Amino acid sequence: MIDPWLAAASVAGGYLVGSVSMARAVSRLARPGTPVRVDTEIRLEGSDASLTFGTVSASSVSLQHGAKYGFLTYVLDMLKVVVPVSLVRALAPGAPYFLLVAVAAVVGHIWPVWHRFRGGRGLAPIYATVLVIDWLGMFVTSIIGMAFGLFVVRSFPVAYMAGVWLLVPWFWFRTHRWEYVAFALAANLLFTVAALPELRQWARIRHEEKWNDPTELMKLSGMGRGILKLARRFGVAKPR
Repeated sequence: MIDPWLAAASVAGGYLVGSVSMARAVSRLARPGTPVRVDTEIRLEGSDASLTFGTVSASSVSLQHGAKYGFLTYVLDMLKVVVPVSLVRALAPGAPYFLLVAVAAVVGHIWPVWHRFRGGRGLAPIYATVLVIDWLGMFVTSIIGMAFGLFVVRSFPVAYMAGVWLLVPWFWFRTHRWEYVAFALAANLLFTVAALPELRQWARIRHEEKWNDPTELMKLSGMGRGILKLARRFGVAKPR
């Protein structure tokens, strides 16, 4: 039986914690006294087009300040969710309150109340929750999803989103618990809505520029760069 007060407290607490912008904190650490940029424009090699990221996230920090600060942001974004989700799970074992904290934290990360509702896209808090539930799933779904989109279908949207898609069948086959599958479905919905600005830009670029080089776009994320490096080492992708 779910206690409505505990459920409400879980949602409120998760949202407020998720709204803490680690990307802004790290950006100020990287360049003290410099205003934090919300929009990051990237020129796409081999095209006249550019892609604008309207986020303040680990990806934007990596693009603006370097991979070291981007990685630090990603780790901190995960920790801000791992800690409260793990704590609530330990205090209320067998109850789904920790999943309410997790979903609310994703919402807060994407639309932070402290920062005029301009945050990230939600990948870090989503995978932070997966790390708590089933750590293996975080690595398997993210790597397989990105590699499938990059090397099989050669589609940036698929490479960007397939890891989150795979969470639904992963949790079903690993746990057979409806609440974990429900979390995966909610994560997919939130992530898709948050990613719509970039997905619309990508569709326009493909239509107007006839340009499709997902390897260039994979360089925009730390995980993407890591997969490209491994792929080139094993001869799957051509060196640049």
